[in-house]
This record gives sequence, C-alpha cells and structure tokens, in this order.
Amino acid sequence: MTRLRGRVPLGQRGMALLVSLVFLLLLTLIGLSSLQNATLQEKMAASLTLHNHAFQAAEAALRVGESAVQQDDFRLPVCASPVQCAPPAESALVKAPGVNAASAVLWIASGSGFYGVQNLGVSQDAVNVPSNTPATLYRVTAVGLAGQSRSVLESIYAKY
Repeated sequence: MTRLRGRVPLGQRGMALLVSLVFLLLLTLIGLSSLQNATLQEKMAASLTLHNHAFQAAEAALRVGESAVQQDDFRLPVCASPVQCAPPAESALVKAPGVNAASAVLWIASGSGFYGVQNLGVSQDAVNVPSNTPATLYRVTAVGLAGQSRSVLESIYAKY
C-alpha cells in the first residue's frame, strides 16, 4: 500500500466501519427476531397450560356432579319445557354459582369450576342399562375456569 505522509491509505476510506455497522445491524435484527419468537412461544405455552387447568377443573366438577346424582337421596324435578331440557347455553358465560332463570339450572361451585344437573326424564331404552329397565336420565354439565380459559364438559347419567 502506498502511504503518503500522515494520510489514510487510499484503499480504505471508512469501508471497514461501514461493513462492521451493517453486520451489527444484521445481528441486532436476528436477536430481536429470536426474542419475539421466544416471547410468542412463552405466551402459547402459558395459554396451553391454562387450557389444561380449565379442562382438569371441568373434569373434576363433572365427577363431583355425577357423584351427587349417584346418591340415593338425590331428587330433581323433570325439566318443564324443551328449553329447560336443552343443554344450558349459559355454560359459556357462567362465572358464579346460582340459578339461571332461562334454563332453571342450579350451578354449584366445585373447586375451580361449576356443575349443573338437569333431570331429562325416564327412559325405557337407555344405553348400557338392562332392557325394559326404567332409568332416569340426568345431564351433568361442568364448567372449568382457569385465567381466561373456559372448558365445558357434559355427560348423561342413567340412574336405575
């Protein structure tokens, strides 16, 4: 390289600085992208965890409701109208125990959720019941809550 007294070599003129700044910018963008991906994965994992907790709470409430129906002294009047025999629509909204006026379902708190029972009436040909045996059918609806997640489970219990 030719060098004149006290001057910068003619071939460079600041290119090393420019190239290193471009590389630094690229590394910063890659780092930010990785950070965003990690944050997104963290949010997805938290959402999945909440969903699992809500499902487990609903499953536990469903078992409590079914065990309540199993008791010999459990009595519930038959639902009075087709609207009251339908699956309770408020299961998507219920946040506190109590009676819903439209469906007449009494929601009972259980752990991190609620359950409600409906008497659907008597059937002569229920599944997994001996033939010609009358069985009273109960719908047990359970709602599990965890954070913003909600899980709703339902079972039909034949009592004979």
